[in-house]
Amino acid sequence: MIEKDKSADFESKSTDVSQVDKSSKVKKYSLSLTIKKDPSNFTDEILRKIKKKLSKDQKTVTFEEIDESIPSKMREEFTLGFLITVYNELKKSNISVIDSSIHHFYEEDEEEKDLEANEAFKDSGEYEEIFEDFGDVEVEMCDNISLQDPIKIYLKEISKSKLLTPSRERKLARKAQMGDKRAREELIKANLRLVISIAKRYVGHGLGFLDLIQEGNIGLMKAVAKFDWKKGYKFSTYSYWWIRQAITRAIADQGRTVRIPVHLVETINRMNRVINKYVQEHGEVPDLEELSVLMDKPVDKMKEVLISAKNIFSLNAPISNDVDAEGESEVLDFIDSDSPTPDEEGRKMIIRQKMEMIIDTLSPKEAMILKMRYGFIDGKQKTLEEVGEFFNVTRERIRQIESKSIRKLKHPARKKMIENIMQEY
Repeated sequence: MIEKDKSADFESKSTDVSQVDKSSKVKKYSLSLTIKKDPSNFTDEILRKIKKKLSKDQKTVTFEEIDESIPSKMREEFTLGFLITVYNELKKSNISVIDSSIHHFYEEDEEEKDLEANEAFKDSGEYEEIFEDFGDVEVEMCDNISLQDPIKIYLKEISKSKLLTPSRERKLARKAQMGDKRAREELIKANLRLVISIAKRYVGHGLGFLDLIQEGNIGLMKAVAKFDWKKGYKFSTYSYWWIRQAITRAIADQGRTVRIPVHLVETINRMNRVINKYVQEHGEVPDLEELSVLMDKPVDKMKEVLISAKNIFSLNAPISNDVDAEGESEVLDFIDSDSPTPDEEGRKMIIRQKMEMIIDTLSPKEAMILKMRYGFIDGKQKTLEEVGEFFNVTRERIRQIESKSIRKLKHPARKKMIENIMQEY
């Protein structure tokens, strides 16, 4: 169905694939086959979407923006050749691919702007130069990462694996593709230092350094399974994408105290980039209506996104990042013990609501006077004079009505209701 209607747009092709068969295996096979047979249409559409996101003077695009331009159904099926085609076409348009953190959009150093040059995987000499520091277990990965014992042990272990020459890499990739488990294992071990190089960039986004390394290793194994050595490209260039994707997806899925869907995380990331770009151009943060227009989403939807973007901080979060620290302090230890707890605040709120329901059984005027006198309206207790001015009567008259209303609340029926509330809460 897809091949018969090549003039249909990208979304309609994806829809057609999903209608071929309800089986997920058939869907994936059909989509993969279509990409291999006719990748140009998919590439053109993705490039069009990427360029549409860029401003007139913008000459860089982030991995996240490329991710957003690739439909979710395609992400598991793209090939190395397809990725290289996308990068080459971007390069022809003088658009560089740069990396960004999971939450903030920022410009990287000049030597890191192009994917192929990003990790300098041109030859084994350059490869070794990039990761030579990892052979020393005492080195610090970056300023805010101290090498605790588990990381030292891990670095010492992976430093035993030698870096691969291009010919050895092709040989192992060929054997791994044929099902050789030893070749697959050697190819993975030789690239573990690459995982560390990528993982260190995402420290401080909700996952520990060891967790980031673990997720990156999963992406590396996936890259080994999908790598096609016949294309002639270096494995490190191809695996970079899978490692980075595995890490960013893990942060999106596990990095928050309360998990939110991955698609919503992508929307939040896009919103952050839009806000940062707007601030750079206008010097101020866009309001809700402007943000709604920039994101092309309804105002109500943007309110939900903004609420979801607020990160919930755990009171049990450790103050130190030392994974081996015993009896370390938590945020909760620094909170004033005399301040009301969330449980107490919740209990007071429920009692307040129940009492307000009982007060509403009085006449409207009596109920309003009691609510104003005891802070049910805005949390502030009003004086007799203030209430009198509101009703245009004397303060003495307000006092009389208040006394009469309180006597009514002492009626056996209402009194029983109040006692039940106090006993329950």
